[in-house]
Amino acid sequence: MNARLALLSAVEPGVVESEVFRLALQHAVGELGALGGMIHLRGPMSALRLVSAAGLPAALTRPWEIIDQEGPLAPARVLHQGRGVWAPTESGEQPVSAGSGAVSWPGTGLASVPVFYGARGIGALTVVMGDQGEPTVEQWGFLQAVIAWTEERIRQAPPPARHLREELSGGLLRQALKEVPVGSWDWNVQTGELVWDEAALELYRTSPADFTGRIEDWMRIVHPDDLAPTLRAADRALRHRTVFEAEYRVRRLDGTYGWTQTRARATYDAQGEPVRMIGVGWESNESRSALDALSRALRHMSDGFLAVDDHWRILFLNLAAEHMLGSSEEEVFGRVLWELPSVQQVPDLEKRCREAAAAQQPAGFDMEAPNTGRLLHLRLVPGPDCLTLYFTDVTDKRRHEAERAAAQHAATERAARIAELTASLAKATTSRDVVEAVARRVLPPFGASGLLVQIIEGDRLYNVGAVGYPRAFLDSINGVPRVVHDPFWDTILSGTPLFLRSRAEYTTRYPKLVARPTQGRKQAWAFMPLTASGHTFGVCVVSFDQPRRLTDEERTLLTTISALVAQALERARLYDAEHTRSQELQRSLLPSGLPELPACTAAARYLPAGQGMDVGGDWYDIIPLSGGQVALVVGDVMGHGLPEAATMGRLRTAVHTLADLELPPDEIMSHLNDIVGGMAEESYATCLYALYDSTTQICSVARAGHPPPAVVHPDGSVHFPELTPDPPLGAAEPPFETFEMTVPDGSLLVLYTDGLVESATREIDDGMAELARLLRAAHEGSGEVAADLERLCDTVTAGLLPAEDSTADDAALLVARLHALTDDDMASWPLPEDPRAAGKARCHVREQLHTWGLDNLTPTTELLVSELVGNVVRHAKGPVRLRLLRGPELVCEVFDGSLTMPRIRRASETDEGGRGLQLITALSRRWGTRYTATGKCIWTEQPLLGPDSPAGPSADVLDLPLLDCEEFARDLEALTSGDQELPGSAPQ
Repeated sequence: MNARLALLSAVEPGVVESEVFRLALQHAVGELGALGGMIHLRGPMSALRLVSAAGLPAALTRPWEIIDQEGPLAPARVLHQGRGVWAPTESGEQPVSAGSGAVSWPGTGLASVPVFYGARGIGALTVVMGDQGEPTVEQWGFLQAVIAWTEERIRQAPPPARHLREELSGGLLRQALKEVPVGSWDWNVQTGELVWDEAALELYRTSPADFTGRIEDWMRIVHPDDLAPTLRAADRALRHRTVFEAEYRVRRLDGTYGWTQTRARATYDAQGEPVRMIGVGWESNESRSALDALSRALRHMSDGFLAVDDHWRILFLNLAAEHMLGSSEEEVFGRVLWELPSVQQVPDLEKRCREAAAAQQPAGFDMEAPNTGRLLHLRLVPGPDCLTLYFTDVTDKRRHEAERAAAQHAATERAARIAELTASLAKATTSRDVVEAVARRVLPPFGASGLLVQIIEGDRLYNVGAVGYPRAFLDSINGVPRVVHDPFWDTILSGTPLFLRSRAEYTTRYPKLVARPTQGRKQAWAFMPLTASGHTFGVCVVSFDQPRRLTDEERTLLTTISALVAQALERARLYDAEHTRSQELQRSLLPSGLPELPACTAAARYLPAGQGMDVGGDWYDIIPLSGGQVALVVGDVMGHGLPEAATMGRLRTAVHTLADLELPPDEIMSHLNDIVGGMAEESYATCLYALYDSTTQICSVARAGHPPPAVVHPDGSVHFPELTPDPPLGAAEPPFETFEMTVPDGSLLVLYTDGLVESATREIDDGMAELARLLRAAHEGSGEVAADLERLCDTVTAGLLPAEDSTADDAALLVARLHALTDDDMASWPLPEDPRAAGKARCHVREQLHTWGLDNLTPTTELLVSELVGNVVRHAKGPVRLRLLRGPELVCEVFDGSLTMPRIRRASETDEGGRGLQLITALSRRWGTRYTATGKCIWTEQPLLGPDSPAGPSADVLDLPLLDCEEFARDLEALTSGDQELPGSAPQ
C-alpha cells in the first residue's frame, strides 16, 4: 500500500470538511510531484468556487476563485464527464473573467478528477503538473484513491448543529439564526436610496465614510458574477410579490470576497407599485464546519439573542438570553414573550417593541434588567419571517461613557472658563477688576473658596485684592516683609508654583507659621508667582476649604492662568497709577470748596465715571462778583482722559478771568468759544453760565450745548427755562443768546452736566424728568431734605446714579439757594453832574451809615466817595448815581454814563495827578469797575468794623508819600463846600 494512502487512512473519522480537503490536496501534490493544486466545489448561481489551494500564488488562483460550472475549464469538465481530465497548458486554460493580462499556468498542464457525494458530483480536485507532463496510469490511480478517501471522510464529517425546532421555525429561520451578525437594510425602490444599520455596514465591509446611501453602494461590493442574477431575483420578487432570497459574494476590505445571504419582502402603494424593500442579511459559508462554528458562537455568545414569530412567540434564545429571562429554552419555547414575568417587570418594553415592529425598521434603546440593576441595550431587527432581539449589557459601557462625557464636559467647561477669564482680563482695567475676574472665572471650576493677590512694594508684600478670607487674617499678612521660609516669598523668590494639599503639609513645611492656616480658615493652597516681562512682582494664591490634591492637569492649568493674571495685573497697575495721577490732577482743578456768599448758599457734587473709565472734563464753579452778584458755572469737556481734564482746567481758569472782568454772560461765552476753537487738538465743550444779581433778583443765563438749569421755587414747583439751544463751544457761531428770569428769594438753581441725567439706558428727557421728580419730592413733607443742600445733593445723585450701577460718564451737580438783598440793606441816590455832587454824596453816606450803625466807617467811606464822585464829575458824564449795599462788607458804587474805564498807574514825585486810584486801593479791601446797560460802575468794598474799631483812615493810608495830613484836612473841608477837587485826582 502506498505510504501516503496509509497516512491518510490513519486519519480518524469525524474530521471537518476543510481539513479533509487540505490533507487530500497536500498528499496529491506531493505524490505526483506537482507544482500545486486546488479544490473547487459547487456553489450558488451555477458557479464553482475555490475552497482550498496548495503551492499556488494568489496571482494564479484569483481568476479561478469563481468559475462557471458549465464552462470548458478542467474542473467544470470533470463534473460533466464524471472522469479525470488532462488539460495541457498549450490550450490556454484560463477562466473567461481572467482577461488577456492573466498569468499563464506554469508546467505542462492541469490534471483534474471529480469529487462525488453519493451519485452527485460536488466538485473537482486539480493539480498543476511540472515538466513530467500528464500523470501516469499509476498516478491517475493514486488520484482516484485520494478522491475515494475524500468522499468517505466527507460522509463522515460532523453535520451542522440544530439550534431551532424545525417543525416550528422552518429551514429559513434556522439558516438565519445560525449566522451572526445580522444586518438590516431598507431600499427605496423608486429613488434608489439605501439605508444600512451598523450591523449591515460591518456585514458588507463598508465604512460609514464611504457609504453614500445609494443602491450603488451595494452594487459596488457584490461580485461581478453575482450581481446580474441577484438583481434578476430581486426583480422577479418585486413583480411576483414574493420573498426575495439570494446568496452572493461581497468584497471584503482586504480585497477578498465572502458569501452573504439576504432575505427581504417589498411594500407596495395603492397603485400596486413597489415602494420599499426591507430585509436582513447575514454571512453565509458553504463550509458546514463554519456554519456549525457560527451556530455554537450564537448559542454561547455573551450578548443575549432572542427570536420571535409574528405573534411574539419565542422561537429561539441563547444562553445569555436564558439568564436574562430567568428561564431555559425548553421552559419558554413557544410562549408569548410578554407573558414572561421577567419581561413584565420592564416598563414600556412591550409598547416600544411593538412600535418598532410596526414601523418595520430596526430600533434600539436602553432598559434596566429586572432584579439585577444592570443596564441592557435592546436592538430589535424586523425580518421577513421573524423578529430578532439582541440584548447587550452596557452597564460598564454607559458608565464609562458617562465618565468620559463628564470629563469632557468638565474639560469643556474649564476651557470655556479660561476663555471667559481671558475675555474678562482683556476688559479689566484696574487691579480690582482683575481680582474680581479671577474670583468669578477661576474659583468655581476648581471648587476653590479663596483667592488672594499680593504684589511687592519695596521689600514688603501688600494685598491687592482677596475673596473668601477673614478681614483680620488679611490685615495680619498685609505688608509682610521679605523673609525666608514663608510660602508667599518662597514662591516669588523661586519663581515656581507651590502646591500644599493639607494643613499638615503646610505646618510640616513651615513650622513657624502653624497658626496661619487656622487664621485663614483654609486647608489646601496653590501659590503661583506673578511674572510679567521676566520680572516676578507678586503672588496669586488659590485656596480650598478641604484638603485637595491637584492633578497634573489642574496644576498646569493654574500655572497658565497665573501667567494670564500676571499680564493683566501688570497692565492694571499701570492704569491704576495713571488713573490716580489723573484723579489727583482733576481734584486739583476743581474747587476745593464753595465760597460763603450773601447772594447764595450752595452745595456741589462731582461723580467720576465708573470703574475702568478715564477721568472726565466736567466741572462747576461759583464766582463772587461785585454789587451783590454771583456767577454760577457748570461745564463738560467732551471725552475722557488727561487731555480733557487739562482742557477743563484751562476753561475754568478762563471763566474766572472773564468773570472778574464782569463781562455779560453772552460775551463770556463768545470768548470761551474762541478759546476752545483755538486749541490745537479738536476739542468741544458744553457750558452754562448763570449770573445772579441779588439786588434785582434777576438771573441771566447763557449756554452752549448744555442742558438747561432746573429752577425750584420756594413752593416746591420745578421747571426748566426754555432756552434757545446753542452748539457746543468750539462749534458755535457767536453771538450767544442771554435769557433773563426773575428768581424769587429762597429759590434753588440746579445746574448739572449730562452725565447726571443721560446714560446708555436713559434718554436725557427722561433723566431731566426724574431730576424734577426728586427735587419736588425733597420739598414734600417737612422739607428737611430741601433745606439741607448737602442732603439734597446726596438724594439727587443716589436717585439718578445708584452706587451699584457703573456709569460710563462723569457727572457734576451744583445746587444753589439764591438770596435777595433786602431794601433795608440797600440805599441809592442820584447825584448832580457838577462839583456839588461830592458834598452831597458825603452827606448821604454820613446819614446812611449812621442809620445802619456804621459810624466808624464814615470817614473812610466819605473819602472814598469823594474820590470816586470827584473823578466822575471831572472826567465822565451823567447821569450819576450813588448806591450803598450792606452785607458782610460795605459796598460803595458810583454809576455814570461813560464807558471809559479808569486805569491805575504809578505817579512820580513831580506828577500832580495819578494818586487817586492808589488812595482807593489803600482805603478799600478791593475795588473794580464793570459795564452797565447805560455806562459803567466803579465800586469799592470795605470790611464791616466792630464798635471798638478806630474811625477814619488807617495810619498807613495817612502816611502815603507826598500826603500832608494838615493839607488833607483842609482839602476835605473844601470838598464839603464842593468848590474844588482833591489835589492829585487821577484822570480817567
